[in-house]
Amino acid sequence: MTDQKSRATPTLTVRPNRRAALILGGLLIAGVLVAQSVKVVPAGYVGVAFSALSGVKGQPLQEGVHFLVPFVDHVTLYDARLQEVTLAHNIQDGDEGAIRARSKEGLEITADVTVQFRVDRAKAAQLHKELGRDYVRTVIRPQVRSKVRDAIGQFSAADIISTQRQQVEASITNALRQVFEQNNLTLDSVLLRELRIPDSVAKAIEQKQTAEQQVAVERNKLQQANIAAQRAVVEAEGAAKASVAKARGEAEALSLRGRALRENPQLIQLTVAEKLSPGIQTVMLPSDGNFLLDVGNLTGRSAATKP
Repeated sequence: MTDQKSRATPTLTVRPNRRAALILGGLLIAGVLVAQSVKVVPAGYVGVAFSALSGVKGQPLQEGVHFLVPFVDHVTLYDARLQEVTLAHNIQDGDEGAIRARSKEGLEITADVTVQFRVDRAKAAQLHKELGRDYVRTVIRPQVRSKVRDAIGQFSAADIISTQRQQVEASITNALRQVFEQNNLTLDSVLLRELRIPDSVAKAIEQKQTAEQQVAVERNKLQQANIAAQRAVVEAEGAAKASVAKARGEAEALSLRGRALRENPQLIQLTVAEKLSPGIQTVMLPSDGNFLLDVGNLTGRSAATKP
């Protein structure tokens, strides 16, 4: 009896421990399954699901909660917010920071460039399959260097640092946009932060531009002088034409007056009378015959006929 009691006692104490262990194990397994089957994509990110059975799934996972097959599906997150890559002399990227290129005439130009871009959310699965998470090193930096060098090589150094800077930036932007679209990325902007050329070349270009500005000033002065001379000629011609017209008018006036005097001899007597004192109303003029001229009647008639 004693042996039987001693055998029965351990069985009573072991069963609760096993049950608790089973419950605890079940909870742990359930927790692991839930953790493996639920994936939260944070704001600003996009997820790409990879299935151990079928490979990369074509539909990207957008922001929010997603349910997966435990231990079969795995999610890789990509930052879909605005990103930038800067290549500059104060930022070392491997063996080289800033971009060294040569202008159209072969002069060395150093460029600091910042590229802003985004991951194309709709094509994140394709990006993951073709490039992976290291796309900045494998695609963006090499392509930026290549396209910047190509664009700078199309312009002269003087144009790049003076008037054609925006054209260089536009050429780089157009070339990179095509490359980014082919690699499932979206280019936002290209910023040429700084363009540097050797000091001796910069000084020569500055002297050349100064000389060209002086030439332009002298050319402007010459044009102004020509305009002033042309204006003087026009004014002189106008004055001459005015004098001719005035002389012609005076001649025509004299001719008309002489004709009027010839046709009306009494006008001569009227003119003489008007020059005399206003108090004299009658005057005797020696002529072929003696007669009296009534100035009042003449002036009255002339006043009446004048209108």
